[in-house]
Amino acid sequence: MSENETKLIDHSPLKTNQATIILLLGLSFILDTPWLVAFVAILMVLGSILGVPGFGFFYSWVLRPLGWVQPDVYADHPEPHGFAQAIGGVFAAISAILLFTGVILPGWIFSWIVIVLAGVNLLLGFCAGCAMYYWFNRLHIPGFYKSSLPNTTPSAKPRRKDS
Repeated sequence: MSENETKLIDHSPLKTNQATIILLLGLSFILDTPWLVAFVAILMVLGSILGVPGFGFFYSWVLRPLGWVQPDVYADHPEPHGFAQAIGGVFAAISAILLFTGVILPGWIFSWIVIVLAGVNLLLGFCAGCAMYYWFNRLHIPGFYKSSLPNTTPSAKPRRKDS
Protein backbone atom coordinates (compact mmCIF):
# COMPACT_ATOMS: atom_id res chain seq x y z
CA MET A 1 0.00 0.00 0.00
CA SER A 2 1.39 3.39 -0.98
CA GLU A 3 2.00 5.99 1.66
CA ASN A 4 -1.11 8.04 0.87
CA GLU A 5 -3.44 5.27 -0.32
CA THR A 6 -6.87 5.32 1.28
CA LYS A 7 -8.88 2.48 2.80
CA LEU A 8 -12.61 1.93 2.84
CA ILE A 9 -13.68 3.23 6.25
CA ASP A 10 -17.14 2.85 7.77
CA HIS A 11 -17.85 6.22 9.38
CA SER A 12 -20.89 4.98 11.31
CA PRO A 13 -18.74 3.60 14.17
CA LEU A 14 -16.91 6.95 14.26
CA LYS A 15 -20.21 8.84 14.52
CA THR A 16 -21.49 6.39 17.15
CA ASN A 17 -18.25 6.94 19.07
CA GLN A 18 -18.70 10.73 18.93
CA ALA A 19 -22.35 10.58 20.03
CA THR A 20 -21.51 8.22 22.90
CA ILE A 21 -18.65 10.43 24.08
CA ILE A 22 -20.95 13.48 24.08
CA LEU A 23 -23.67 11.58 25.93
CA LEU A 24 -21.40 10.07 28.59
CA LEU A 25 -19.32 13.18 29.26
CA GLY A 26 -22.47 15.31 29.38
CA LEU A 27 -24.04 12.83 31.79
CA SER A 28 -20.87 12.79 33.90
CA PHE A 29 -21.06 16.59 34.18
CA ILE A 30 -24.76 16.55 35.14
CA LEU A 31 -24.27 13.77 37.70
CA ASP A 32 -20.83 15.02 38.81
CA THR A 33 -19.22 11.62 38.27
CA PRO A 34 -15.47 11.84 37.53
CA TRP A 35 -15.25 8.03 37.27
CA LEU A 36 -17.41 8.22 34.12
CA VAL A 37 -14.96 10.74 32.64
CA ALA A 38 -12.14 8.31 33.45
CA PHE A 39 -14.08 5.46 31.78
CA VAL A 40 -14.53 7.52 28.61
CA ALA A 41 -10.84 8.47 28.64
CA ILE A 42 -9.75 4.85 29.02
CA LEU A 43 -11.93 3.65 26.13
CA MET A 44 -10.80 6.51 23.89
CA VAL A 45 -7.11 5.92 24.56
CA LEU A 46 -7.50 2.14 24.29
CA GLY A 47 -9.41 2.55 21.03
CA SER A 48 -6.63 4.75 19.67
CA ILE A 49 -4.02 2.15 20.57
CA LEU A 50 -6.08 -0.63 18.96
CA GLY A 51 -6.96 1.48 15.93
CA VAL A 52 -10.74 1.38 16.46
CA PRO A 53 -13.32 3.87 17.71
CA GLY A 54 -13.50 3.44 21.49
CA PHE A 55 -17.28 3.09 21.53
CA GLY A 56 -17.53 1.61 18.04
CA PHE A 57 -18.43 -1.74 19.57
CA PHE A 58 -21.87 -0.30 20.42
CA TYR A 59 -22.46 0.26 16.70
CA SER A 60 -21.11 -3.18 15.75
CA TRP A 61 -22.86 -5.17 18.48
CA VAL A 62 -26.15 -3.27 18.87
CA LEU A 63 -27.01 -0.49 16.43
CA ARG A 64 -26.03 -2.16 13.14
CA PRO A 65 -27.48 -5.62 13.93
CA LEU A 66 -30.79 -3.98 14.91
CA GLY A 67 -30.72 -1.97 11.68
CA TRP A 68 -30.89 1.33 13.55
CA VAL A 69 -27.69 2.67 11.95
CA GLN A 70 -26.50 1.72 8.47
CA PRO A 71 -22.89 1.56 7.26
CA ASP A 72 -21.51 4.77 5.77
CA VAL A 73 -18.42 3.52 3.94
CA TYR A 74 -16.05 5.55 1.81
CA ALA A 75 -12.37 5.96 1.01
CA ASP A 76 -10.51 7.73 3.79
CA HIS A 77 -7.40 7.61 5.96
CA PRO A 78 -7.90 5.94 9.38
CA GLU A 79 -4.81 7.56 10.94
CA PRO A 80 -6.21 11.10 11.39
CA HIS A 81 -9.31 9.70 13.11
CA GLY A 82 -7.15 7.66 15.48
CA PHE A 83 -5.03 10.71 16.21
CA ALA A 84 -8.15 12.80 16.92
CA GLN A 85 -9.47 10.14 19.28
CA ALA A 86 -6.09 9.98 21.06
CA ILE A 87 -6.09 13.76 21.58
CA GLY A 88 -9.67 13.60 22.90
CA GLY A 89 -8.69 10.70 25.16
CA VAL A 90 -5.76 12.65 26.58
CA PHE A 91 -8.02 15.66 27.23
CA ALA A 92 -10.57 13.39 28.94
CA ALA A 93 -7.78 11.80 31.01
CA ILE A 94 -6.53 15.23 32.07
CA SER A 95 -10.12 16.10 32.97
CA ALA A 96 -10.49 12.97 35.11
CA ILE A 97 -7.18 13.54 36.88
CA LEU A 98 -8.07 17.15 37.65
CA LEU A 99 -11.53 16.17 38.89
CA PHE A 100 -10.17 13.38 41.11
CA THR A 101 -7.62 15.77 42.62
CA GLY A 102 -10.25 18.42 43.38
CA VAL A 103 -9.37 20.87 40.60
CA ILE A 104 -13.00 21.09 39.53
CA LEU A 105 -13.41 24.01 37.11
CA PRO A 106 -10.39 23.21 34.88
CA GLY A 107 -11.38 19.53 35.05
CA TRP A 108 -14.81 20.19 33.64
CA ILE A 109 -13.39 22.62 31.08
CA PHE A 110 -11.27 19.80 29.63
CA SER A 111 -14.36 17.57 29.45
CA TRP A 112 -16.35 20.30 27.73
CA ILE A 113 -13.60 20.81 25.16
CA VAL A 114 -13.99 17.13 24.23
CA ILE A 115 -17.79 17.43 24.18
CA VAL A 116 -17.75 20.53 21.95
CA LEU A 117 -15.18 19.15 19.50
CA ALA A 118 -16.97 15.78 19.26
CA GLY A 119 -20.21 17.69 18.68
CA VAL A 120 -18.69 19.82 15.93
CA ASN A 121 -17.44 16.64 14.26
CA LEU A 122 -20.74 14.81 14.68
CA LEU A 123 -23.01 17.65 13.59
CA LEU A 124 -20.86 19.67 11.18
CA GLY A 125 -18.39 17.09 9.92
CA PHE A 126 -15.29 19.07 10.93
CA CYS A 127 -12.74 16.99 12.82
CA ALA A 128 -10.30 19.30 14.62
CA GLY A 129 -7.94 16.41 15.44
CA CYS A 130 -7.93 15.31 11.80
CA ALA A 131 -7.15 18.88 10.74
CA MET A 132 -4.25 18.93 13.21
CA TYR A 133 -2.98 15.64 11.78
CA TYR A 134 -3.03 17.04 8.23
CA TRP A 135 -1.37 20.30 9.35
CA PHE A 136 1.39 18.27 10.99
CA ASN A 137 1.76 16.35 7.70
CA ARG A 138 2.18 19.62 5.81
CA LEU A 139 4.84 20.67 8.32
CA HIS A 140 6.63 17.33 7.66
CA ILE A 141 6.49 16.30 11.31
CA PRO A 142 7.59 12.65 11.56
CA GLY A 143 4.77 10.16 12.08
CA PHE A 144 2.16 12.17 10.16
CA TYR A 145 2.49 10.50 6.77
CA LYS A 146 -0.96 10.82 5.26
CA SER A 147 -1.83 14.00 3.40
CA SER A 148 -5.36 15.33 3.17
CA LEU A 149 -7.74 14.04 0.55
CA PRO A 150 -8.32 16.28 -2.48
CA ASN A 151 -12.00 17.00 -1.68
CA THR A 152 -13.16 16.16 1.81
CA THR A 153 -16.77 17.34 1.70
CA PRO A 154 -19.08 14.44 2.62
CA SER A 155 -21.09 14.68 -0.62
CA ALA A 156 -17.92 14.33 -2.70
CA LYS A 157 -16.62 11.21 -0.95
CA PRO A 158 -16.98 7.98 -2.93
CA ARG A 159 -19.33 5.72 -1.00
CA ARG A 160 -19.87 1.99 -0.96
CA LYS A 161 -23.12 0.95 0.73
CA ASP A 162 -22.75 -2.83 0.52
CA SER A 163 -20.50 -3.18 3.58
